[in-house]
Amino acid sequence: MIPQFQGPHTEKFKFLDKASIIDDHASAGGNKNNPWIVSTVMEVEEVKMVLKLIPIWSTCILFWTVYSQMTTFTIEQATFMNRKVGSLLIPSGSFSTFLFITILLFTSLNERLFVPLSRKLTHNTQGLTSLQRIGIGLIFSVAAMVAAAVIENARREIAVRHNSQISAFWLVPQFFLVGAGEAFVYVGQLEFFIREAPERMKSMSTGLFLSTLSMGFFVSSLLVSIVDKVTKKHGSGAT
Repeated sequence: MIPQFQGPHTEKFKFLDKASIIDDHASAGGNKNNPWIVSTVMEVEEVKMVLKLIPIWSTCILFWTVYSQMTTFTIEQATFMNRKVGSLLIPSGSFSTFLFITILLFTSLNERLFVPLSRKLTHNTQGLTSLQRIGIGLIFSVAAMVAAAVIENARREIAVRHNSQISAFWLVPQFFLVGAGEAFVYVGQLEFFIREAPERMKSMSTGLFLSTLSMGFFVSSLLVSIVDKVTKKHGSGAT
């Protein structure tokens, strides 16, 4: 016997439907109303909806992993580069300003330029969908990592061969790309989780969103530890 449910029943994750079946043992023991023994069809469907969010949730972790690299190791990278403008020595931490300026710039352009333009091109009143925003942000993050790799390779080559430093302002493009990506991913991701989360679990959508940020920083630390261990030379990481 399955309790009646007004909403649509989905065929995905059918194994979860067993949680809403009242068997003879539960009925005889008077546990048919115990939520730890038998769940309603609504509760089962809500769990299914949350499970459907996992692929997008895990994908967004990749962006925040890149973001973590930009806000930590790129700043450290700047300390080994030429940060002088005339007689003024710019602190390496100040270069993250370019990241925040780009976020503010693209957040404004997003609503004033990109959304109206996409409405005309797609004939969609929403303009860019949540997943499209996330996708664009991920493309920006990939481009940022490519730019970071090129600049780091050039920095090492010049430092080793010529014992010289390149300008720290070569880091601006990767800050620009990640900042542009965050302007798209942040809005798209939060909008997606709020819209797709079950009605009775809307508060959890913000938690899902914030958990991708924390997981991104954890994954970044894990990658750094792995790379450091693999490239270790004589007890110290390769530099």
